[in-house]
Amino acid sequence: MDSKALRKISYGLYIVTSRKGDKINGQTVDVVFQVTSPPSPTIAICINKQNLTHEYISDSGAFGVSILAQDAPLNLIGNFGFKSGRDIDKFGNINYKMGETNVPIILDDTLSYLEAKVIDRLELSTHTLFIGEVVAAEVIKEGEPMTYAYYHQIKGGTSPKTAPTFIKEEKKMESLPKYECTVCGYIYDPEKGDPDGGIAPGTPFEEIPDDWVCPICGVSKDDFERVD
Repeated sequence: MDSKALRKISYGLYIVTSRKGDKINGQTVDVVFQVTSPPSPTIAICINKQNLTHEYISDSGAFGVSILAQDAPLNLIGNFGFKSGRDIDKFGNINYKMGETNVPIILDDTLSYLEAKVIDRLELSTHTLFIGEVVAAEVIKEGEPMTYAYYHQIKGGTSPKTAPTFIKEEKKMESLPKYECTVCGYIYDPEKGDPDGGIAPGTPFEEIPDDWVCPICGVSKDDFERVD
């Protein structure tokens, strides 16, 4: 089977949030889609069973979906996609509010949000497909939504291994060597640089300042390895 064929399916990029008692958590996802239309709109999300957010949604029966803007920074995506709420407070420096179902709603770099109550679920081998009835929704600002393709091809983002769409990347040699983050898998491509981090396109990895950090997970240059 050619797994590359799956990459032709289009996706967006979102932050799904939930709660368990007085604790809150969230994660970056790419599988969110509308199932039915008004007057009873429903949406579906797919969450890995190992993730803390899965536990919170199962407990509270509610979740929020923040639809990210195209210019959302990689560190926001990485904070919710490559770090665990078991280890850190993901909301420490994040602008958010509590929704009607008492789940946190991310406001930073968000175009709009949806809030839903779980009405059904489908158990898969590694993930659960949660079906939710939309109980609240709001447009925060106008703009282009982030797509999965834009995140990968333009911003150079990667996917965690627990993502339902994860496919191991094939590494290729280029004229200027690329370097891979050993923590999250982010590839520094000299041709693209890291504009969000102040690194211009065409900058070799060796010339990046020593205080530069991975734009997704925040580790230092020492945690990068050359891609051979």
